[in-house]
Amino acid sequence: MTEKLKNDIFYVCTLIEYTARKTKNRRCDVVKMIGKEEIARQLRAAEVNHCLSLAQVSDELAEDFHIPDGNFDTVSECRYEVPSVHSIGKVYQRLVLATGSTDAAQAIMNVFASFISDEISDFNTNVYYSNPDYLRCCYEEGMLLA
Repeated sequence: MTEKLKNDIFYVCTLIEYTARKTKNRRCDVVKMIGKEEIARQLRAAEVNHCLSLAQVSDELAEDFHIPDGNFDTVSECRYEVPSVHSIGKVYQRLVLATGSTDAAQAIMNVFASFISDEISDFNTNVYYSNPDYLRCCYEEGMLLA
């Protein structure tokens, strides 16, 4: 996998995280609303779009795909310092890369649509800063491991 593709995956994961926070939706709902085709398009456009603000690209995504405001607000419910969208984008990027998939758009869909996404999004737990190998194993097993 090229460095460019790794960076593009990071950008798209960060964009999904940003959009989900902004619209107060579960990350799995955002990827379901935009779909694999749009994720693939965002991967192709990432090299250009990263020069734009996340807010602008996120607004366009929410408008184009009619992403409604939800009530999954992980930021205001956080009792601690909220991790940046870039930090969480990196967590997702590592997990997507760890799947070993050759289809980056599908891997992004799969990771964000899995149970682990809500666990990572709960900033009152330690899941989001857990060891990447632990997150991969949990993802593969379909549950948090003891």
